[in-house]
Amino acid sequence: MLKNLIGKVGKRYNIGKPRVVVGVPSGITEVEERAVEESVIQAGAKEVYLIEEPMAAAIGASLDVGEPSGNIIVDIGGGTTEVAVISLGGIVVSHSLRIAGDELDEDIVNYIKREMNLAIGETTGEQIKIELGCAMPLMTEMTMEVRGRDLTDGLPRNITVTSTQVEEAMKESIQKIVEIVKITLEKTPPELASDIMEKGIVLAGGGALIKNLDKLLSIETGMPVYIAEEPLDCVVRGTGKTLEDLERLKTVLINARRKK
Repeated sequence: MLKNLIGKVGKRYNIGKPRVVVGVPSGITEVEERAVEESVIQAGAKEVYLIEEPMAAAIGASLDVGEPSGNIIVDIGGGTTEVAVISLGGIVVSHSLRIAGDELDEDIVNYIKREMNLAIGETTGEQIKIELGCAMPLMTEMTMEVRGRDLTDGLPRNITVTSTQVEEAMKESIQKIVEIVKITLEKTPPELASDIMEKGIVLAGGGALIKNLDKLLSIETGMPVYIAEEPLDCVVRGTGKTLEDLERLKTVLINARRKK
């Protein structure tokens, strides 16, 4: 896949072997770093730079990652939730949690199976999450009609799912995401914590779109919480910005720091 993509880019822009910036999870080991680098080089890249996904999300969310004051980003993706405190172009404190969008879809599928005796697929679970997913009760309850397979007789059946039920289904996983944010804040150096109190928490990734998640985090942490502009695209936009301004942003790259 990488070879194909790099080949297409090379032909379209007639650039030969390109420089590539790859977003990787925070806390990646050196062995994993080298595996990523080698894979991309073999796929046809000239140079490979790695950037931690929360750092890319922060750049994509237009945070000034190079300044000495602290910023905190919560990137809720598909497979992982990454929480990072960033200052002076580096990650000061970070935590990664293997609970994110995919896990929330699974929670909904399991809840409907357990409580309503209906089997639905993960795609339907994701649609329910997008339409009705909320971290706190909504002002006006929302509903959605869902079709699945009745587990008693195996026949198709329609049910109506409410936002209250979806909130209940996701409650445990959402609470774990809130806890990892609180743990990260507890381990943040005091001088950066005061900056974060003032600036607030920035949410990125698809999970940032879960209704009232920003409100819940604000209540639990006592801090303002903001959703990044176009949260779904923050990591990819941040990676692109880094590639465009590689010399200025070289300090944020993992392997550039390692090679110093």
